[in-house]
Amino acid sequence: MGQALHIAKHDLQVPANNGAHRTAAISTERLVVRRGQPFSIALHFAAEVHNYLQQLKRVSLVVQTGPRPCKADGTRVQFPVSSLGDRSGWSAAVKECDSLSWSLSVTSPASAAVGHYTLLLRIHGTRRATEHPLGTFTLLFNPWCRDDSVFLANEAQRQECVLNQDGSIYWGTESTIQVQPWDFSQFEEDIVDICFKLLDVGAHWQQDTDRTKRGDPVHVCRLVGAMLNCNKLRRVLTRGWTAERGDGTPPTQWLGSAPILRQWAAERCQPVRYGQCWVFAAVTCSVLRCLGIPTRVVTSFTWAHNTGGQLSVDEYYSESGDRVAYNGKASIWSFHTWNECWMARPDLSPGYDGWQVLDATPQEKSGGPSSCGPAPVRAIRDGILELDPDVAPLFAALNAEHRVWVQRPDRRFQRAASGGRYLGNSISTKAMSCDRCQDLTHLYKFPEGSPQAKEVLERVHKKTSKLEGASSRETDLSTLLPAIKDLALLLFVCIQSKSSVLLGQDIQLAVTVANRSGGERAVYLVLGGQTLQYDGTPITQLWKEELQFTLRHNEEKTLAAQVPYLQYKSALGDGHLMLSALLKDVDTLSVHFAQEEISICKPQLAIKLPQSVMQYQPTMAEISLQNPLPEPLEQCVLSVTGRGLIYRERTYRCDTVQPSSSLHVHIPFTPTQAGTKRLTVHLSCTQIQDIKGYRSVNIVAAQPPA
Repeated sequence: MGQALHIAKHDLQVPANNGAHRTAAISTERLVVRRGQPFSIALHFAAEVHNYLQQLKRVSLVVQTGPRPCKADGTRVQFPVSSLGDRSGWSAAVKECDSLSWSLSVTSPASAAVGHYTLLLRIHGTRRATEHPLGTFTLLFNPWCRDDSVFLANEAQRQECVLNQDGSIYWGTESTIQVQPWDFSQFEEDIVDICFKLLDVGAHWQQDTDRTKRGDPVHVCRLVGAMLNCNKLRRVLTRGWTAERGDGTPPTQWLGSAPILRQWAAERCQPVRYGQCWVFAAVTCSVLRCLGIPTRVVTSFTWAHNTGGQLSVDEYYSESGDRVAYNGKASIWSFHTWNECWMARPDLSPGYDGWQVLDATPQEKSGGPSSCGPAPVRAIRDGILELDPDVAPLFAALNAEHRVWVQRPDRRFQRAASGGRYLGNSISTKAMSCDRCQDLTHLYKFPEGSPQAKEVLERVHKKTSKLEGASSRETDLSTLLPAIKDLALLLFVCIQSKSSVLLGQDIQLAVTVANRSGGERAVYLVLGGQTLQYDGTPITQLWKEELQFTLRHNEEKTLAAQVPYLQYKSALGDGHLMLSALLKDVDTLSVHFAQEEISICKPQLAIKLPQSVMQYQPTMAEISLQNPLPEPLEQCVLSVTGRGLIYRERTYRCDTVQPSSSLHVHIPFTPTQAGTKRLTVHLSCTQIQDIKGYRSVNIVAAQPPA
C-alpha cells in the first residue's frame, strides 16, 4: 500500500504566467490570467512519485468563485488532471514531470466567468477525499483568444484598447476640437479588486445571484454602465456639478480614473462628486479595459440628448431673442462622449459583432436615469431600430433635425426659416499608437446627402412617425406654426466670427442681412451673446442689441459687433459662447435665425522634455505658460503626475504672473520604468481654472551591470 500523498510545496509561477497573459503590469506577485489561455503551476511532492501512484490516478483540480461556491450554480468546478484536455470546460494536464514534481498546464474555458478564483488540489481516497489549497488567481476576458467573445484580431487595436493606460479624450466644438489627457490606470494593482467589487455591488443591488453571467461581456458592460450612474445601485459618479455647490471635485479637475474609483471604494460605495459625460466614459473605459474587454472613448460634436428616439430637437426663443424653456427634455450638447466596446453578439442577428456603443452618462428613461447599450455601431449607421431598444435614441442623437421656434406677439411659436444645426459631427477617438485624433464618422453615418443616407433616414422616419405622433399629442399643436415657406429665402441673416478665441481676447463678429424679396422690407434684428455649459444649459446673457431698419430690394447690410473680454470672463462656464441673430419681417412675421458657437480657449502649457531619457537617470522638465490676460494670474498652483516618471502627484505653488509675462517652473524627476511614459501637467489660478498639458518621453531601459 502506497504512502499518503503529500504536497511539500506548490508554485503558481506568477511572473511567467502574468507575463504570458499580458497582466504583469497589474502584479508580479499575484496570479492574474486570461480565460481560454493555459497557465502553469508546479507541484512538489514530499516523496518520490512512485510511492503513491494509486493516489495520483485519482487527483483532480477544483476552481471556485463567489462567496458560496456551489457545483449546481456553476461557481465550483471539479476537473481531472488528464492529457486529453477539454476545450469546452476547465482542463489540466501534466506538462513536465520528474520523480519529485509535476508541472501542470491549466486552461479555463474561453466562456468562463471573470472574477477571483480559489484553486484546490483534490485527492480521492478510498474512504474520503481531501483538498489542498493551491492559492488564488484572478481571471479576465481574453482579446487574444480566438474562442473568447471579445477576441480582437488587430494587435495594434489590442495594444491601444486593452493595454494602453494613457488616453486622450476629445471635447470642445466641431470647429475647435480640444484634447483632454486622461490616465486610465487600469493596471494599478488595487484597481482590479475595485472593478470586481463594482460588479459585486451592482449584482447585489440588482438581486442577481447568477455569477456565471460574468462570462458574457454584454452582461458585464450593462452592469458596469448601470453602476456608473444609477442611484439604486450605489453609483460610482454623480452628475450635475455647479460652481455654487462647492461640495465635490469639478469634472474638469479630474486627470484620471484611479482617484475616482479609489474614493468610491474607500467611502463605502458612496457616489463621487462630480462627473460629466467624459468622466463617465473615461471611468467606464478603465473598468472594462481592466477586465479585458477592448474599449475606447469616443466623442461626437453637436449631439442631441434625451430625444426619446424622436428625429427632431426643438429650441424656443422669445420675440426678443432670449432662449426659453417650453416643451420636452431634449437638448443639444456641444459634444458628447461615450464608449465603444468590442465583442461578438450571438444574442443578436448575424452581422452585428464588433464595436458596440455603451453610454454610461445618465439617460432619461422611463425607469429613471440609466445607461444606454451596448448597441452595435453598424445598427446605428443603418438605422436598424428593431434590433435593440437602445439603437433608436442613439440614431436620433446623431441624426435628429434641429428646429428653431420663435414666439410671436400672439404667444404662438413660429418655425424659423433657417438656423438649425447639423448633428453628429466629427465622431472622434484617439488613434492607435499615437496621440492623433481618428475620425469614426463614416462608421456611424453615411455621407451627408448620399443615396444611402437618404434611404436610411426615410426608412427610420416611417418607423418613428407613430412615436412622434404620440408625443406630439402631449403638445398643444395650436401653439406651433410652420415656417412661412414662400418667404423663407427672401430674407437672409448670417453671423461671421472666428470659431475660437484665446481667453483674454475680445470677440469680434459681423452680422450680414440681405433682402431678396423684390420690394422694400421693414425688419427687426436682435443680436445676442450667451454663455453656455457644454450640455446647452444657459449661464448668462452677456449682450443683446435690438435694431429696426428698412432694407431695400437686393440690399445687403453688414453690422459689426464686439463682446469684450471683461464682459464674458466672469460667466464663461465650460468655455462655450453662443452668438445668435434673429431677423423678423415686421409685415409678414417671417422669422430668420442664425447662430454660431465659439470656443473660448485657454492658453497652452509648454512642456520641454528630452526626447529620450535613461531609466534611473535624473533629468528635468521645464513647464512654461504665457499670461494672455490683461490682468495678473494670481495664486497659481501647478500639479504634475506621470506613472513611471514621478512618484504620486507633485504640487507647486507659483508666483503671480503679470500680463504678457511668462511662468517658468523646472521639475526634476527620475524615471523608474522603461518605455513610452507621459508627463501630465495641471495648472489652476484665480483667473483661469484647469489648464492641462502633457508630453510623452521615451525611457530607455537601464543596462544591467556587466
